[in-house]
Amino acid sequence: MQLEGEKSGRLERCLKDLHLPTVRRCYQDEAINARRDNWDYETYLYELAVRECEDRQNKRIARLLRDSKLPLEKSLQAFDRKRLPRKLDTQLALLLRGDFLSHRENVLAFGNPGSGKTHLLCAIAQELIHQGRHIRFMPCNLLVQELLIAKRDLKLARVLKQYGKFEALIIDDIGYVQQSREEMEVLFTLLADRYERSSVMITSNLPFSKWEQIFKDPMTTAAAIDRLVHHSVILELNLSSYRLEQSRKTKEAGSVQLLQADPPEQKMDSRS
Repeated sequence: MQLEGEKSGRLERCLKDLHLPTVRRCYQDEAINARRDNWDYETYLYELAVRECEDRQNKRIARLLRDSKLPLEKSLQAFDRKRLPRKLDTQLALLLRGDFLSHRENVLAFGNPGSGKTHLLCAIAQELIHQGRHIRFMPCNLLVQELLIAKRDLKLARVLKQYGKFEALIIDDIGYVQQSREEMEVLFTLLADRYERSSVMITSNLPFSKWEQIFKDPMTTAAAIDRLVHHSVILELNLSSYRLEQSRKTKEAGSVQLLQADPPEQKMDSRS
């Protein structure tokens, strides 16, 4: 039986006041299904509750992905996992569980340019966001510029607090561009602020032995490394450049197509 007009209007208002937009949108359609399939009251309520929860979860994940600033094309599905040695693949499987976030551990990925460091960390982050975790991605050069501006405007503490809301902060390509001492001081301040409070995920093409090039000072370098390594998982991507491999494969495929398109010339008959 359809709800009377007055009751229907009141129900709509109640669902709006209770912030149940999905139930409000689909309760009538689900009622039709309930009558057709002879659902009991509990099943009808269950179906509405599940629809509401699913919609809320999907919206939350969409919001977390927007807030993350991640390059979404760098997903786990797009990552060539077969390139990873067995040890790295095992580490990846453990990281995808997300326990390191709960333990406030860091993830440090080292390797040559093109080895897949950024893609791997972004892929891990996307999978964890779908589990409801809160992660932010920032290229190192943009991050230090933001911190410098905040320091100049006497807002550094506020910015650090904003980043503190994220369970993990991905700092991409630390050391890729040589920064000034002042820039590295604010970066160290960020690392010290997050120490044992939340996770940092870092990519770098420089081993620790060359990090003095980043922080300019032996004492600051040692302090930064100590804070990062104390609770950490280190990923060593000693792999060839993925981009170069793909370029080579593309060229080889093109060469094969050219050979197939141009059959060898037939020999002239000597009797002609």
